[in-house]
Amino acid sequence: MKTKGYTLFILSLLVIPALLAQKPVQTLEVLYFHATRRCPTCMAIEENTRKTLNTWFADQLKKGTVKLTVVDVDDEKNKALAEKYEATGSALFITKTTTDKESKNDMTDFAFSYARNNPDKFIRGMKDKISALLK
Repeated sequence: MKTKGYTLFILSLLVIPALLAQKPVQTLEVLYFHATRRCPTCMAIEENTRKTLNTWFADQLKKGTVKLTVVDVDDEKNKALAEKYEATGSALFITKTTTDKESKNDMTDFAFSYARNNPDKFIRGMKDKISALLK
């Protein structure tokens, strides 16, 4: 009987620190909100966001650690999500979710500044931001 107790004690010394050292589950969701009617800049935001994800994060998309959600804010079924992000028209967010918290990164101003007029800078900036959030 004493042997079982010592065995459990030794196992707990090995297993508990390993469990504590594990990183929390992490996912990134890129949310692109738009109205039903879209301008060329709005379409460029979606196009270049998709290009960034498909070029640099294809493996993470396939595994589900990175996800793209495109949301029409005018569609009634999307009302709650649009309200959560306070999106009434075009908006771009990257949301990092771990087991214990969620953090939103508003990329809307960045997207409108570069998606159409400087797509290379947009793609580079999105790639850098997503890579940093995945670390």
